[in-house]
Amino acid sequence: MGQTSVRARRRVVAAALLAVGVVVGPVAAPAVADDTVRERQWHLDAMHAPEMWQITKGQGITVAVIDGGFRLDHPDLVGQFLPGKDFSDSPGGVGSFNDGHGTEMSSLIAGTGRGVGGTGAYGLAPGVKVLPLKINNGSAGSVTSADFLSEIGQAVNYAVDQGAKVVNISQGMAAARTSPDDVAKLDRVLATARAKGVLVVASVGNEAKSGNLVSYPGGLPNVVGVGAVDRNGTVTDESEYGPQVALVAPGADIFAACTSSTEYCKSHGTSDSAALVSASAALVWSVHPNWTANQILRVLINTAGKPKDGSARTDDAGYGAVRPRIALTSPGDPGPADVSPIPVPEASAPAAPSPSASPSATSTPSPSSVAPSPSDVAVGAPPVKPTAEKSSGSGGALPVVAGVVGGLVLVAGVVFVVLRRRKASGQPAVAPGEDPYVR
Repeated sequence: MGQTSVRARRRVVAAALLAVGVVVGPVAAPAVADDTVRERQWHLDAMHAPEMWQITKGQGITVAVIDGGFRLDHPDLVGQFLPGKDFSDSPGGVGSFNDGHGTEMSSLIAGTGRGVGGTGAYGLAPGVKVLPLKINNGSAGSVTSADFLSEIGQAVNYAVDQGAKVVNISQGMAAARTSPDDVAKLDRVLATARAKGVLVVASVGNEAKSGNLVSYPGGLPNVVGVGAVDRNGTVTDESEYGPQVALVAPGADIFAACTSSTEYCKSHGTSDSAALVSASAALVWSVHPNWTANQILRVLINTAGKPKDGSARTDDAGYGAVRPRIALTSPGDPGPADVSPIPVPEASAPAAPSPSASPSATSTPSPSSVAPSPSDVAVGAPPVKPTAEKSSGSGGALPVVAGVVGGLVLVAGVVFVVLRRRKASGQPAVAPGEDPYVR
């Protein structure tokens, strides 16, 4: 089946879900001026973050974020970073950056909202600490497969040694650009991390409309691969599909702290989704510190909003949309501590999966039919699917208020790296009458 047909089926299923009331329309809520970052973080309200924060904010858990640099002094992130490490051999250390991606991922996980007089961007788990680990992600030029995957491997090893419970990797390189030897080396590192009880979460990528090329590390069996859904609970058109998808999470119209002149950005993509799954795992782990990574993942899977067709999993939605509120309030049996809910073959570093544009290269993906509880994913959803933002290719951030145009330079790095980041670091000035948050 061709991709055009798959996307058409997604739209049809989304309409069907709306028709039967699976996705709710605008909810009755106190009227607020839609002019602050926090008020625009729909995903926090849809996931019932304020309610969860009465139980836990993720305190006591360290989440390592492997990315291209971090703004350590952002108002929403001051005090949230642990001393990190730079594996990129670039000047400036971990606190230097060529784009805002690492800052944004950290914000989605652990932002405190202290900026803009307390109306800034909150993370889903504002009580966690972030271990910032810098790699060369290609935003400052090209990077080889060997260097990119090796730096990720070094960062994962370091995170494990530093006691991180969760490792977030919202980065990726297309399988066609990688060496099988480099991939195998990284997967051995990931297998070791898994054996030591660390949960590694990675975005599966945003190239569903451009060949659906498998990318690494999100396509490897020793990570939790994460796709994206919009505020209707529908898998986004750009979110890659295949057997590598374990869970999905919000990844459209996402607001977070960043490094633009306004300090806040709107974005979309599986990078954001992976960060939210990492934060979800941290929330559950903070309440159940004696659970293993297998048990945390099993509970996240068991409490996820399941595909509408009743399947245990589908290639576009995985096991469903993560619902940390349910995982916290009704976790159920976490199961055996030493058995993974996602089995991994003994030889866990196979040759690169075929980067075919056809879904038939793997198993045929079902329609985008995630039907999580509307009170956990689709609160405030519009009655129709919102128009998607223009994708910035494999990179980027869309600043809240513009004036900075430099984000387009990220495209240069794509020659070697197909990153699953979606946020260009700048945008043109806002025209009179336009929404300052939207390009």
